[in-house]
Amino acid sequence: MTMLRVPLLMIGLLLCSQGFAATAQQDKMTTCNADATAKSLKGDERNTFMSNCLKAAPATPAAAAVKAMSPQQEKMKTCNADAATQSLKGDERKAFMSNCLKAEPAATDVKAMTPQQEKMKACNAYAVTKALKGDERKAFMSDCLKNK
Repeated sequence: MTMLRVPLLMIGLLLCSQGFAATAQQDKMTTCNADATAKSLKGDERNTFMSNCLKAAPATPAAAAVKAMSPQQEKMKTCNADAATQSLKGDERKAFMSNCLKAEPAATDVKAMTPQQEKMKACNAYAVTKALKGDERKAFMSDCLKNK
C-alpha cells in the first residue's frame, strides 16, 4: 500500500504543477472575459465580442515580439517569392523549390578554410588516390597531418 502512495503522489504533483503556469492564450482569455463582463454583454453579443477579442493581435509588446528568421527560413521565403513571380504551379513549382532550396550559398557566405582544414583536405585527397583503408589510412593521415 505504501509503495502505491509514492507514484500516486508524484502523478498528483505533476498534474497540479501544470495548472499553475498560465499561457499567453489563457491570459488573453482572462482579459477578454473581464472586458465582456465589464460591458455587460450576454448571449450572441458576448460570443462575437469574445471571438473578435481572442483573434485580435496581442496587447503586450513582449507577446508581439517577432522572432528573427533562420537562414533556412529566409531561403524558403526567397525561393517561394521567386516561384510566385514566375507563376509556377504543380510539378514545375516543386522542382523549382527543390533546386532553389538545395542551391549553395553565395561564395561570400562560405567561410574560408583554416590551415588545418586545408591540410586535412589535401591529406584526405591523397589517401583516396592511394586507396588506403583501415589502420593503414589512419597511420598515413596521422603522418601526413604532422609533416605538412
